[in-house]
Amino acid sequence: MPVDETLSVYSDLCLASALVIYVLALLLQAAEYGFTRKPKTAKTSALVGAGGTTSTTDADATTAGSDTPPSRRPLAERLGRMGVSLTVLGAVVQLASLVLRGFATGRVPWGNMYEYISALSLAAVVAWLFVLRRHPIRVLGVFVLLPVFILYFVAGTVLYAEAAPLVASLRSIWIVIHVSAAIVGSGIFLVSGTASVAYLIKAAHLAKPKRFAFVGEKLPDIAVLDRVAYRSAVFAFPILTFGIICGAIWAEAAWGRFWGWDPKETVAFICWVVYAGYLHARATSGWRGTRAAWVNVIAFALNLFNLFFINLVVAGLHSYAGVG
Repeated sequence: MPVDETLSVYSDLCLASALVIYVLALLLQAAEYGFTRKPKTAKTSALVGAGGTTSTTDADATTAGSDTPPSRRPLAERLGRMGVSLTVLGAVVQLASLVLRGFATGRVPWGNMYEYISALSLAAVVAWLFVLRRHPIRVLGVFVLLPVFILYFVAGTVLYAEAAPLVASLRSIWIVIHVSAAIVGSGIFLVSGTASVAYLIKAAHLAKPKRFAFVGEKLPDIAVLDRVAYRSAVFAFPILTFGIICGAIWAEAAWGRFWGWDPKETVAFICWVVYAGYLHARATSGWRGTRAAWVNVIAFALNLFNLFFINLVVAGLHSYAGVG
């Protein structure tokens, strides 16, 4: 079907608007982090996910349901709340951009790298907002929003593609199932990987207080970071597994084999193995803590490698998922 140019223009306007909103949200979250005072108690019982003393910052001391009047809340908290509100608004506008792109082209809005990364970054934002409702770690928002904004900015500039119908190779019901699972899983893993990076910084700071002093002393309690990273990965791993299985089924229908060790398939399988290793390490005595966090960070790095290098540099059967 022909592309609706009007809806396509509105989609692009929403893209630009969402980028501006995310910049403002990122600045507010950074300001919250800067104005947050270091915890009064810096002692932690262990560098592992189980146990530990919960550190309390001015920004985290007051929960979302507090009755404290807004004018009396600490400046850091007020800035952080505004940042979260703008993040929600940015996610709504970003969703509108994807929906309008879908209506403009008459297909699912993840048929190229621009649309895929846009949807992935939206999934990461939604996952972060969900985590934020469960854990008082708003001060970590700047660390999550920064990679999300970078991904979305790169997608909307360097990788931007004009609205167009799907290429013939992607015209299958499996693009709805397989690719959407990959998007959701990767978005949640972004939150998990960011939490593990923060965990490693916090652990290094606790071991040597002068190391990463400005960053480490304001991060949430190390046990909370470990819990967020682990539980996010636990939720995302079955989705990733489902996505890989659906991809194999689609490969059999399209290419006559379930698995062919295409570069994209190979790196995706390696990511799956490393994430499985992280979940196992997190549950294994002697590996919980810093070692497990490193495994999660490596898996996250592999995910990014698969997203950019394999899709854009290495030639393979998935090369049609590039910028066009």
